[in-house]
Amino acid sequence: MIKRSFLLGNMILFSSIFANELDLKSTNALNTTAYIPSQCYTKTVDEKNENILYNPCFSCHTLNKEPNFTLSDADLQEGYDFPKDALKNPWTNLFKDRTNEVAKISDEEILKYIKVDNYKNQNGEIILKSKLEDLNETWDANNNKKWDGYIPDIYFNFNEEGFDLDNSGKFTGWRVFAYQPFLGTFWPTNGSTDDVMIRLSKPFQSNEKGDFDLETYKLNLSIIEALIKQKTINIDEIDEKKFGVDLNQNGILDKTTQIVFKWLKPKYDFDSKKFKNFSMSYVGLAKELLEKNELLIAPGLYPIGTEFTHTVRYLDIDKNDEIKMSSRLKEFRYAKKTSWNTYSQLSNLGLADIKEKHDFPDRLDVYKGNLETGLNNKRGWFYQGFIEDSNGDLRPQSYEETLSCMGCHSNIGSTADSTFVYQRKFEKDSFNSGWYHWSKKGFKNIPDKKLENGQTEYVRYLKENSAGDEFRANDEIMDKFFKKDWQKDTKNIEKDLIFKLENPQLELTQEWKFKLEELEKIKNDISYLILPSKQRALELNKAYKIIVNEQSYIYGKDIHIKPTQNVHKEIKKGTMTNLQKVLK
Repeated sequence: MIKRSFLLGNMILFSSIFANELDLKSTNALNTTAYIPSQCYTKTVDEKNENILYNPCFSCHTLNKEPNFTLSDADLQEGYDFPKDALKNPWTNLFKDRTNEVAKISDEEILKYIKVDNYKNQNGEIILKSKLEDLNETWDANNNKKWDGYIPDIYFNFNEEGFDLDNSGKFTGWRVFAYQPFLGTFWPTNGSTDDVMIRLSKPFQSNEKGDFDLETYKLNLSIIEALIKQKTINIDEIDEKKFGVDLNQNGILDKTTQIVFKWLKPKYDFDSKKFKNFSMSYVGLAKELLEKNELLIAPGLYPIGTEFTHTVRYLDIDKNDEIKMSSRLKEFRYAKKTSWNTYSQLSNLGLADIKEKHDFPDRLDVYKGNLETGLNNKRGWFYQGFIEDSNGDLRPQSYEETLSCMGCHSNIGSTADSTFVYQRKFEKDSFNSGWYHWSKKGFKNIPDKKLENGQTEYVRYLKENSAGDEFRANDEIMDKFFKKDWQKDTKNIEKDLIFKLENPQLELTQEWKFKLEELEKIKNDISYLILPSKQRALELNKAYKIIVNEQSYIYGKDIHIKPTQNVHKEIKKGTMTNLQKVLK
């Protein structure tokens, strides 16, 4: 015990020193397996009753949908398949007790802090833009005196259709959309709010003449939505004759309110050495470039040049004591697709990953890049970001800080072309067809997503995980939706375990375990589940602010006050989770 306390003390001391010695330009990582997130160290078997199993793993590790060729990913629900260097949990912030530090921060102090905009100044100018154009040498990865990566150019001035406008009223190309927040970690009740914006390259924003055309751009965004979701989507009525594309695939050019997803593999013409006869097409200038094969198209894939921005923020509280997004950014994340991979190439990547893991189980994944360009996920995308420094100003993320993004954005089954949320975008039957920012309309009265088996998504997560987060540390959700002392009902626990083993695809009602009337409320209003109380929001804000002060991001950004208990500090090679795979 003395030895463990001494080591923990050294970790805390090192975190404090680290804040002053951070070398952003370094491409060396203390945690070489940072691409394996902290959530993967979750204990799946209850320590008091081995018949109680918790499965948050299915959220990410699930049956892949082509062209996501992350083969056998669902098998990771069944075992901690880590390389040797990852067996000891490197996310040591999980085990810190922040009770005393949180108590020293007043509610007024943290609210004042999070209400300060650290992205734009009082004149509405982007602070990072001016800093990156007058580059500090500590941010200059290759010492060429210029920033070689993305310079933030989104103003968060969204019009009624979700398009971003700069300070002069011009379109920046960015468009915000609302979506079903991803499971667990991304629920605001677990520490952060966030938003996501998309931008397509200039040809998708332009008509055949090369001029910016909003109707063309809107239609291309919807076409790509149908391709990524691999389903037919509804749109406002348009005249196909204007664009020369049979969007509803009825054989004629007429008026349509649908983009029909019906894909036939285009034919390759050996004489012209080009693909022809596309069953689905972009419109405008992008259509012409597609016909020349200067752009490509395929279900489940974004075109080259697609960009995403993703901001992560604190939990602010409005005058009615309701939770809202803070003005202050915790992180500004950016992704851009820079190269195209065919289905065959992506399949080969997936097969190569499996072979390498089999032949060299302890070999580490390698991601190339630096703080300026971001890191290459080996599937056509670069990921880069900015995060708060100890003063609360945004700075570039180091190589290691960005490395923690790469596992989720490269080879897990739940992504579509390495991304998480465009496939979860709200559609035509939602407010503004899903094209809006959370500041325009929050989570109130958004229904839970219906699944093919009749369940709803968030309710299923609670049932599979028996908790509201991966670490089972959200007591607010436990108290709200679970019956007290359900873990002591050994008879029903054993009964349900046997039933599930025999009927893996059937839903358990579990009325002995859940407050069913509370679960029903989620089905019509997800805010009842995913938004925290005012007091919890304030405490989580304070806990994260301590990580900012320490600049200890490489030891974990998960937000908690008490040390997490349901996480392995070390795992033996070959340890199984005892879980039965959930395929969604």
